[in-house]
Amino acid sequence: MRDLQPQNGIEKGTEKHDELKAKEKKSPSSLREKYLYFKRNITVEPMLACYIMPSVLAGLATQNLNLEKACRVNLAYGDEICDALTRRDTANYTHEEEMVQHLVARMAGWKTVLQSALPCLLILFWGSWSDRHGRRKPCMLIPIIGEFMTAIGLILCTYFESVPMEVAGITEALFPALTGGWFTMFMGVFSYIADVTTTEERTLRIGIVNLCFSLGVPIGMAFSGILLKQIGFYGVFSISASLYLVAFFYGAFVVKEVDIINEKQRLRAKEKGLLADFFDREHVMETFRVAFKIGERQRRLRVIMLMIVVMVVIGPLHGEMAVIYLFTRYRFNWSEVEFSFFSTYGMLTGLIGTIFSVGVFSHLLKIDDALIGVMSCMSKILSSFVYAFAVTTWQLYLGPIVEMLNGTSFISMRSIASKLVASDELGKVNSLFGVAEALMPLVYAPLYTTVYSLSINVLPGAFFLLGGALTSPAVVIFLWMYRVHRREARELAEEKRAEDKYRQLDDSGESNGCRTIVAVRTERKQTIPDYGTGIANAAFEDENVVAGRQDKHTLTTVNQSKL
Repeated sequence: MRDLQPQNGIEKGTEKHDELKAKEKKSPSSLREKYLYFKRNITVEPMLACYIMPSVLAGLATQNLNLEKACRVNLAYGDEICDALTRRDTANYTHEEEMVQHLVARMAGWKTVLQSALPCLLILFWGSWSDRHGRRKPCMLIPIIGEFMTAIGLILCTYFESVPMEVAGITEALFPALTGGWFTMFMGVFSYIADVTTTEERTLRIGIVNLCFSLGVPIGMAFSGILLKQIGFYGVFSISASLYLVAFFYGAFVVKEVDIINEKQRLRAKEKGLLADFFDREHVMETFRVAFKIGERQRRLRVIMLMIVVMVVIGPLHGEMAVIYLFTRYRFNWSEVEFSFFSTYGMLTGLIGTIFSVGVFSHLLKIDDALIGVMSCMSKILSSFVYAFAVTTWQLYLGPIVEMLNGTSFISMRSIASKLVASDELGKVNSLFGVAEALMPLVYAPLYTTVYSLSINVLPGAFFLLGGALTSPAVVIFLWMYRVHRREARELAEEKRAEDKYRQLDDSGESNGCRTIVAVRTERKQTIPDYGTGIANAAFEDENVVAGRQDKHTLTTVNQSKL
């Protein structure tokens, strides 16, 4: 990707500009320089990996703890039956397995509501506060504290054997909800990445962050089943708590805060006080005004369409996470070790697909982000049929191969969203997208658990077909975005050719009025977001840019009349 605008006040084609580009392209030569270059460009990624891994690592143990509590405490089946279910010796206990799964599935519905409703509200305040104070680190550190407290709480639930399943569910959901959870963490991470990167490298850096997520998940999954077998609940939850501490201290002492402080807003916040400033309702309204303000060429419509894409792409992910382990236990009689192997395999194939998409489609071929999103969503839709109708293990293992491009849709959405607004509005826009993400578990988790409970005796994989159908609108929206991007790219290319023509006239002195036109045009020029095509997208300009373009056309007409 490239900008049509001069950067750092240096005009393209000048000697200073050429020297600047040469310096940017110069690669580090010595081993020390390469290390320093790598160190400068790796910021929040290790912290994110140490946040994701323990969360996934403890996820399987938490589900098994809920199953154990449901069997031994809530249903009081006794050690003989519950031990048999734990060993996956379910031949004589099919009814008991169904009852346990129904109970856990119902709890997953209300637990997801608790886990998502509060972050959905808090993230609006977090985004506005982060923009006003220029602080991204609190948005990343506080969710880590909540997850650490959850790990400690689950250790206590394991120790007190008579505690029912509902207490473990509340412990799992409450602390992350109070501290923002994954939604606030990702809002902070992507806002931070957008602050410290240029438009050209942003898609690649967002892809790298997504790769860290993709690496953290399979690593956590790979060890979750094995560690649960070897060291039990105490060991798994203790390791998770330790990794959360590593993530917290890395973020607190290694990650540097961005410097985008608005001094006027900071002084105003001091007058109000911390809590009054954080929970100011006016700032929440400002978040919606920034995201949905009217702009040229259907700007508001595009933001709304992108939010719909977030909902229909993120939603099935949360829905499937709520029931897929129960599905594999019932359909294929898998143990936690077999499920962890499959999950690791699925994440690794997704990682390969993401690396290929980011490296080849985006970085080398410069394919538009929207077109990459289309390919990703189609991969998800096709895989839903493979998962739903799989009757053998090898057929289920075919699903991740078909779905390997699905992870790229998250990169496309984040890349497009990060290029919509200026740096001091990134937190607001990312918080709004975070709200859309946080709302999805409230809708999809109860929906998927209900569909799974109703179809478990007919077609247990019916929820996969539901996910494929709900992803279909994203394909249409991405295609629409791609079509509009291409049309605007042609229009902007024509304007650039006209601008170059008048610049040449100005350089040759053939027109007395051209010098004034070029000067006014250069003065009004502003940076326009790039969407992976190498052509700036005019749909997300503010009113000043629109006015500047209108003035430019007026001056051009006057100049032509003079000629």
